Amino acid sequence: MKLSLLNALNDERAARRAAIIITDVATGAQRFLREQELVQEPWASDPLSQALADAFRTGKSGMAETPAGQWFLTVSAPPVRMIVTGAVHISQALAPMAAIAGFDVTIIDPRTAFASPERFPDVDLRPEWPDAVIPSLGLDRYSAFVALTHDPKIDDVALDLALKSDAFYIGALGSRKTHARRVERLRAAGFDDAAIARIRAPIGLNIGAVSPAEIAVSILAEAVSALRAERMAQRAAKAA
Repeated sequence: MKLSLLNALNDERAARRAAIIITDVATGAQRFLREQELVQEPWASDPLSQALADAFRTGKSGMAETPAGQWFLTVSAPPVRMIVTGAVHISQALAPMAAIAGFDVTIIDPRTAFASPERFPDVDLRPEWPDAVIPSLGLDRYSAFVALTHDPKIDDVALDLALKSDAFYIGALGSRKTHARRVERLRAAGFDDAAIARIRAPIGLNIGAVSPAEIAVSILAEAVSALRAERMAQRAAKAA
């Protein structure tokens, strides 16, 4: 790999942006593509554009073929992460499940009685206020945000930051009445209905979950569904 390509790839990795190195199998020639460039020319009309779009969505490297030849697509995508406010029973179940599913998990809760290493072993645990942690983490389109404390002093601050980000999933625990009060507070803070509609509330897929573990399953399933939504929509459109 040329040094210029390696430097460009490292820059994208540091910024948590996806990129692909495209290698012509026949000649060994390589090209470099940043994800945001895919919708621009000449890439938008490139014969590989669909294969490149699929590779960005899945994050998987592999072969691609067009009538003009074969290419190997080497995908570099940031690890998907889940940032949770609330060191509660649900997050105790959610953290290991999400890790198994491939998420980097961070739990944020300033209440040190809850946010203890004993309750959350092997988890990136931040016993601080969300506004002191989330800006340094940098919520992006590879990030899911989950609010679980039931405490507006904690969750509202974090939701404010999440709604201003490109997070692909935002969910908040609470009944419909609780969420209605939350909506009123967010409107008072200046968010419009379109922004507030990004919040999945009540959180999780409707599977009749009762226990903390079942609720955690429903949250993780909903987050994965949001992550893969674009790909699922395209499959459905092709099948129609």
